[in-house]
Amino acid sequence: QVQLVESGGGLVQPGGSLRLSCVVSGRTISHYLMAWYRQPPGQKREMVAGTKYADSVKGRFTNSRDNAKNTVYLQMNSLKPEDTAVYYCNNQWETFPWGQGTQVTVSS
Repeated sequence: QVQLVESGGGLVQPGGSLRLSCVVSGRTISHYLMAWYRQPPGQKREMVAGTKYADSVKGRFTNSRDNAKNTVYLQMNSLKPEDTAVYYCNNQWETFPWGQGTQVTVSS
């Protein structure tokens, strides 16, 4: 079965950086277009980095992957308070079971 395990979140000040990781087991990610999603408090989950970047993160977030480690990454720079959310990875069709996500809080 497929399992997604996100990590790397935390509390960071505005302007700071974080690098999120998502280890995928049960599937080979080289066969998939992987993406990052986030769910801010009280809001719906949205894709932020896939084949395209959401306008709100363009130029600040970069997704990458290491197929040998079956891991995807999200480098987040110049973080803003509005980036506060739980971050998840999945394939771009969202067909894998969702992981627990990793909390990112941007606050001074």
